[in-house]
This record gives sequence, C-alpha cells and structure tokens, in this order.
Amino acid sequence: MRNHTEHTTVERELELKLVLSPERSIPVPARLAYRTDDPYAVHITFHVGSDHPVHWTFARELLVEGVFRACGHGDVRIWPTKVENRSVILMALSSPDGDALLEAPSAQVSAWLERTLRTVPPGTESDLLGIDDGLAELLATTVVGDDLWLRDPWPSDESQDGEL
Repeated sequence: MRNHTEHTTVERELELKLVLSPERSIPVPARLAYRTDDPYAVHITFHVGSDHPVHWTFARELLVEGVFRACGHGDVRIWPTKVENRSVILMALSSPDGDALLEAPSAQVSAWLERTLRTVPPGTESDLLGIDDGLAELLATTVVGDDLWLRDPWPSDESQDGEL
C-alpha cells in the first residue's frame, strides 16, 4: 500500500524552440513536470517573455507515444522528426488564444519521460489515486451492522386511506 499523502514531482528544465516559420524559431525556456498526485498527466510551463507563463496539461500517454509516432488530434498533436540531423519532437498546440508549434529535443524529453515511467509505471496510475481504497471505504461505510441504510429516508407523500 502506497502512502497517499507523499507526492513526488519529476521536473526538467529545458529549452524548446517556438517555430515561427520553416526558417525562423525563437528559444523558449520551459519546465516539464510530472506529479504523482496527477498520475495520468504531464504539465508543461512555457516562459514566453510575458509576466504570465503559459501552462499546458495533457495525457502522459500522448507524449510517450509522440516520441515514437505521430499522435493526438485537436488541441495537442505530437510527432517525432529530424531537423538538421537532430532528433526532435514537435508539439502543435491549439487554444482560443492561438496556435503554437514547439520543437523539443527528443533525448531530453525521452530521458525525463523515462524518469516518470520509473516513478509511476504505466498501468499503475489508478493505484496512486486511491480510487480502489476510496471505493472500498465507501462500500464498507454503506453496509453497516444495523439496517438503517435499508430504510427509506423519504417517507411517502401518498396519504393513507385517502386522508389529507
């Protein structure tokens, strides 16, 4: 049984490139974060030169798959490619505020992802959420020794024998 009160965060600072055109990109400092209290998600914070960093959250599974093959649709699409003989991962992000194409170094992202997968192996995420424990606790408290839980808490509104 895991201790649900202690959470681990696996972080990595790295420099991404915001692709403005095929010839032009600008560096964007970013932080990748994976938290065991949110085990299905990865969080990316971009520092784009404004006062407020931009936060994106999406499924860890999507990033794991995107290291190897094109995946995703809609707001987040990820695919591996080569740029000037370097292996990179491209992330196309769409929001009401606009679209961005970001280039991340494959080796650094893969190394960070491996750390998250060692911390929480795929398929064990639900253990961390304590859903099974919570469900067992809920069911245990419902079935109590006496039969209170069987009684109708709302007496019928129907009047007996036509009385008002």
